[in-house]
Amino acid sequence: MHLILCVDLDDDLGRKTGFSTPVIGYENVRDAAVALATVDPEDSDVNVMFQGMNVHDTLKAEEDGEVEVAVVTGLEGSDIKANRKVGEEIDTILASLQTGEETRAIVITDGAQDESVLPVIRSRMPIDGVRRVVVRQAQNLESMYYTMKQVLADPETRGTILVPLGILLLIYPLVVIAGIFEVAGAVVLGLISALLGLYTLFRGLGLEESVDATADRVRNVLYAGRVTLITYVVAFALIVVGAVQGINTIEAAQEQTAGQLAIITASAAFIHGAVQWFAAAGVTSSLGQVTDEYLADRFRWRYLNAPFYVIAIAIVLYGLSGFFLPNTDGMVPFALSELAVALTVGTLLGVISTLAFAIAESKYPSTQDAEPA
Repeated sequence: MHLILCVDLDDDLGRKTGFSTPVIGYENVRDAAVALATVDPEDSDVNVMFQGMNVHDTLKAEEDGEVEVAVVTGLEGSDIKANRKVGEEIDTILASLQTGEETRAIVITDGAQDESVLPVIRSRMPIDGVRRVVVRQAQNLESMYYTMKQVLADPETRGTILVPLGILLLIYPLVVIAGIFEVAGAVVLGLISALLGLYTLFRGLGLEESVDATADRVRNVLYAGRVTLITYVVAFALIVVGAVQGINTIEAAQEQTAGQLAIITASAAFIHGAVQWFAAAGVTSSLGQVTDEYLADRFRWRYLNAPFYVIAIAIVLYGLSGFFLPNTDGMVPFALSELAVALTVGTLLGVISTLAFAIAESKYPSTQDAEPA
């Protein structure tokens, strides 16, 4: 048996005519097509249904087997939900067909979007063919106007075409205005070119979705009152200050030496001047994260290791960088004994904190740890 499936993925038939779907049977499909054509003669799904009826008549004349035609619809706005609804309607159709033959489908669509439902259909029955309905139009000015009108009516297409065109059309008036205010026209052209280039990159790489998702996450963090928002800002400020202090330390060492600083010496000077600030940034951000985990009832004792680890690493880097500092006026390198003390203290701090919080976690388990598996 051949089942001719006319696919209307965005449910134009149901939304515009009120027909309940699926529509099964030649007469019912014809009534649905006429109803949709009466409400919206420009809808391409009208042609899909008439094409399905045409295929039904052709197969009836050429083959001896049973042939049935039906219309299935999805939902507007969500491809996943639309595909799921189409699958449910196909199950309804198959359950209503009383035949002992294997049911095979011929799918009629009006575009690639509707064809995204093919895997759903193929999971329920074999597909003998797919036909895409293309409406023939005269290649004249009227048809061109109609096509442009329909394309620009789509919000996504409208934004893609009109925004770059609008930016380009603004070039001349903005240059004229810039000349009135004695601003170089090259500056205006550069700014417009940069805006157009950024827009093209965002559209081409699909970054607008990432930007929207990031904005949503930031908004959710603000509304949720998370402490990490504040601590991350403070940590960033501390990192900037630390970087400046590191650069100042390099410049101070450079002034006290006759030649150019070696890479190891310059790196040691930068780390020695910045590591305290970097450590403060790490402790601040980790404490904010620990606070949020506690407020969300996800606290673990082991989370408190983070600030101690940061301090331990900072002590080690401070002692190691101090050992390689140049021996100049106002800057005395650490002795080997001082380096040994720094390495020992950093190691002991990390080990002791790990053991202490492991014991605390075993003696005083958190609520989630105490729950039975």
